[in-house]
Amino acid sequence: MNPTAAPDEVRAANARCAAGVHPQRPADPRVVAFYDALTSTYPDRGPRATAPGSPWASTPLHAAADHIQMRLDENCPDVVLETVERLAAELNLDLLDLQDGTVYPPPARVA
Repeated sequence: MNPTAAPDEVRAANARCAAGVHPQRPADPRVVAFYDALTSTYPDRGPRATAPGSPWASTPLHAAADHIQMRLDENCPDVVLETVERLAAELNLDLLDLQDGTVYPPPARVA
């Protein structure tokens, strides 16, 4: 999505995903970098993905050209969410909390 997408646009994109509608385009390099960085620390495939201490409630993560959907285990450590937030901010990505529909845009960068 456009880095300046409005919250309603982010929620609409999620609704399309939930309906199985995904854009047919090359993957956004920011999304790829987010997935690679996140899963290098918290794998979503292989034996570590389901081992005790894994933050994931379901694996593998849903990865598409323009988004990654992850379901965190309710008991995952805060450091996991902090890592997700940090990576999203570094890569200028929005976060959508599916529990309440809140969209967290990347922080404004000071030039």
